[in-house]
Amino acid sequence: MSEFEQVVKEGAQNVGKKFRRLLMWALLAGILFFLGYIFIYCNFTVSKGTTGGTLTNITYKGILFKTHEGNLNTGTINLNPNIAPDKMTQAMNGWNFSVPDNHVAQKLDQLQGQRVKLFYRKKVKAMPWQGKTNYLVYDVQKL
Repeated sequence: MSEFEQVVKEGAQNVGKKFRRLLMWALLAGILFFLGYIFIYCNFTVSKGTTGGTLTNITYKGILFKTHEGNLNTGTINLNPNIAPDKMTQAMNGWNFSVPDNHVAQKLDQLQGQRVKLFYRKKVKAMPWQGKTNYLVYDVQKL
């Protein structure tokens, strides 16, 4: 092999190594950008508000991520015959919510069966460790 052919071969190997390294960094940057986007998107608050009613239950459940889940009977029953049965059942069953904070969950556990006012934030999509619903309760007040 001539000296020229050997220089070309070594140059091609160096270019291949640099290309693979650049491709690896670009892939890593793309993955980090995607994960950051998902994290920001899922933590975006759509609305913030309060709702009141009788606290019917608060549970701690989950397989991989254990979260506090609750149900509030808002006392709303819609008797409009134009509403689909599943919507009617949802209105009669109450309002489901998640509680990411253990301190608030303990307060709710003590207030079970009583009338309460819940302060919540609605997320676009709650992360699995935050709760099963998009409504995240961050404070409670006894009525």
